[in-house]
Amino acid sequence: MNATITTKAIRVQRVGGPDVMEYVDVELPPPGPGEARVKHEAIGLNFIDVYFRTGLYPQPLPNGLGVEGAGIVEAVGEGVTEVKVGDRVAYAARINGAYAQQRNLPAALLLVLPERIGFDTAAAMMLQGLTVQYLFHRTVALKAGDTVLFHAAAGGVGLIACQWAKVLGVNLIGTAGSDEKAALAKAHGAAHVINYNTENFVERVREITGGKGVSVVYDSIGKDTFTGSLDCLAPLGMMVSFGNASGPVPAITLGELASRGSLFITRPALFSYASNRANLEEMAASLFGVVSSGEVKIEINQRYSLAHIAQAHTDLEGRKTTGSTIIVP
Repeated sequence: MNATITTKAIRVQRVGGPDVMEYVDVELPPPGPGEARVKHEAIGLNFIDVYFRTGLYPQPLPNGLGVEGAGIVEAVGEGVTEVKVGDRVAYAARINGAYAQQRNLPAALLLVLPERIGFDTAAAMMLQGLTVQYLFHRTVALKAGDTVLFHAAAGGVGLIACQWAKVLGVNLIGTAGSDEKAALAKAHGAAHVINYNTENFVERVREITGGKGVSVVYDSIGKDTFTGSLDCLAPLGMMVSFGNASGPVPAITLGELASRGSLFITRPALFSYASNRANLEEMAASLFGVVSSGEVKIEINQRYSLAHIAQAHTDLEGRKTTGSTIIVP
């Protein structure tokens, strides 16, 4: 198996719309020292892929896209101890290239899957599930009785967050863009859900909390919700800005944090929290535990073939998706 092979993959030569993604043959060399070759059974779709495709997050070009996948180890390079040929593995890694039938990547980024977790579930949950894990356990260590606001509660990250909050005894107020999406978030454990297209979410949060505000806001929307999110916080509250789906957040001065009640703010990223093997394994064990137990179910509501990745991006950007989406290689 340690030979150069030809595989199908997505390559981008320039930044732009979904049409810049090309479905092509690429030559894949044997895995180098410390690397493993993974044959994908399923690939995850995430908004970070859009950020790289459009150039919001720069990367050298030409390059691949995709940071998440699950499959079988087909070959390993010299010195690999983390996995072996035949292992069922999954990963979420800040190394683009998951949009491919097969790829090489550092073995230290791969996690061996428990038997109870299938490839589709794994590909749909690694980035989003590990994100919720660090948001709820590391960025802020939530405890039973806490009340938080979570935007985009019917998305892939959001539906995992709704369920995990319920497991922890946290009162999660979610936002969503339609009554259907609001109902979906409520069904997955959100204590309250606000349709931000028909209601003022700041006013509703104040009503729900009796004017106190929430202790934490989790905001992956960015520009459209940022200022309102700050207005939802109780004094000494934490603003967690972890995405930019509507565009980059506006500039803010430190004085505004003081005037709003000595607020805290952070812009975390999964790959900082999972920057070493020990942290990654600990976070993954936490995620695998709640998924294996059935406490958190991964909702895969869309599937696309790798050859039709442009349609997947179009639907994701058009907010036509709910829950998680996987790409079938």
